[in-house]
Parts: sequence; structure tokens; C-alpha cells
Amino acid sequence: MAKKVEVYTTAYCPYCHAAKNLLKSKKVTFQEIDVSDDADLRKKLTQMTGGRETVPQIFADGKLIGGYDDLVAFYQSGKTL
Repeated sequence: MAKKVEVYTTAYCPYCHAAKNLLKSKKVTFQEIDVSDDADLRKKLTQMTGGRETVPQIFADGKLIGGYDDLVAFYQSGKTL
């Protein structure tokens, strides 16, 4: 069964675009949640990540994978979504 993948992004973030492109190249279906203009959602995201204030933040089945570098390391370790 495929995992539910959520990617929290902003429209102007190059790492967000890179993360989405990596997921697409791996044929991973994901939901993009843009926090560009939503201060409340951005605050909630910071709480969900234990204080991380950067984007992208990627979750698989509710578990934090992290940002773009974390996603790359995730795949380099041989894991898959």
C-alpha cells in the first residue's frame, strides 16, 4: 500500500521545487500544502516538525522525513516511499 506523502512548500522555494521533482522522478504521489501566505499553517508546521521553520518539510504517513537534504539522504540509504 502506498504511503500518504505530504510536502509543505512555498511558491518561491527552490528546494521545494527540487523535492517535488525528486518525488515525481520516483513516481511518488504526494499532496502539496503551500504555506506561503498562511501564518497560522506555517506556525502549525513549525510545531509539527519540532521547531523547524524551513520548507520543504516532507511527511510520509504522518512521520517527518525532513527537508530536501533529508529526502535525498532517505533515498540514498536505500529506503523508498
